[in-house]
Amino acid sequence: MLRLNMKTKSLRPDKVNVITLGCSKNKVDSENLITQLIGNDFDVSHETNEKSDIIIINTCGFIDLAKEESIQTILDYAEKKKEGEIKKLFVTGCLSQRYKDDLEVEIPEVDAFFGTLEMPSLLAKLNADFKHELVGERWISTPSHFAYLKIAEGCNRTCSFCAIPLMRGVHVSRNIEDIVVEAKSLARRGVKELMLISQELTYYGLDTYKKRMLPELLTELANIEGIEWIRLHYAYPSKFPLEIFEVMAAQPKICNYLDMPLQHAQNGVLARMRRQITVEETKELLEKARSLVPGITLRSTFLVGFPGETEAEFEALCDFIVEASLDRVGVFTYSHEESTRAHDLVDDVPEEVKMERANRIMEIQSAISYEKNKAKIGKSFKVLFDKIENGHFVGRTEGDSPEVDNEVLIPVKGNYVRLGDFAEVTITDASEYDLIGILK
Repeated sequence: MLRLNMKTKSLRPDKVNVITLGCSKNKVDSENLITQLIGNDFDVSHETNEKSDIIIINTCGFIDLAKEESIQTILDYAEKKKEGEIKKLFVTGCLSQRYKDDLEVEIPEVDAFFGTLEMPSLLAKLNADFKHELVGERWISTPSHFAYLKIAEGCNRTCSFCAIPLMRGVHVSRNIEDIVVEAKSLARRGVKELMLISQELTYYGLDTYKKRMLPELLTELANIEGIEWIRLHYAYPSKFPLEIFEVMAAQPKICNYLDMPLQHAQNGVLARMRRQITVEETKELLEKARSLVPGITLRSTFLVGFPGETEAEFEALCDFIVEASLDRVGVFTYSHEESTRAHDLVDDVPEEVKMERANRIMEIQSAISYEKNKAKIGKSFKVLFDKIENGHFVGRTEGDSPEVDNEVLIPVKGNYVRLGDFAEVTITDASEYDLIGILK
């Protein structure tokens, strides 16, 4: 059962369990929903196995695998409702936003479907009020020392493969004042690391302030007492505002880390993807990043199997991966999404070829990661410890985001660190994706 530091009346008899699928942005949406439910005196759990009367599923609709997981989860709980194990079933999030009409017909056991921006309507269905005074008072599902901080919603980019604008709408920046209020609230509750997220960070401010305002926002957040790390996720490379690198270099609290999905590195594919950047411009941007922020950790994701991707175009991507020597890489296979511009193209790369290409990229990156990690042996790093697992304290360096990047492992036997605290660690061994160390 979850609690916030707020006055409550007597608890309602119905227990609510919120299930979150998909990305960190969905996680924040669920956290805000849970905050509102607690403020309305509900007994709320997040992804619990305890018996619950009401289930709310926050779905993902990004790619085929995510959609399949969301649909299967809905079907599983629809069956529980038919068997009388739960009273009510509600569905929200991206899948619901995009396919509401079809889902209502196909899965009538669901009491109501809601889109990504329809939290007040969902609350009303539960006879709850949207409490504006709770904005900024967010319950978090992450460990108490780090939290995701959403700075904008939606996206104005025109990537031909992406359905996110169909599900999340146009880019809408939050006001700096509101973001700072929320960040201060998180800091007061012990959060030390903020991970800034949106569909596209670099666009922040263009809609409301009529200019890019991410550097100003970063400066404001860096002044908050208690916040020690600020990490940037999901930056668009085209026309990247270099002043972000300048403020990153000037502010010690801003991690020398950038998650910047590049998607591909062959000009023909980039043009078909409508990415508004060339390979040459991408290489120049990476050079500037490393020049302006020495030691920066660069993370990216790539999409293989896009319509028309030839073997030669894929080989060009492989060559780029080797040359760019990025610190972290993830790979997706292309998903043919209706209503996107790419859906007009022929999805002509077989699924087995897509998977084989994804595996080849990860093999290349695995070797790069191993060499980079071996180079850290003997060096010391500031590490934030998240959990205990398999006989080790598990933490992260400034160059590692939770769940997707490297982990630093310290044997529990003979060592002690408090979870949520920083410690200096000397690296003694390394694998492709883990660092082994001892306390300095």
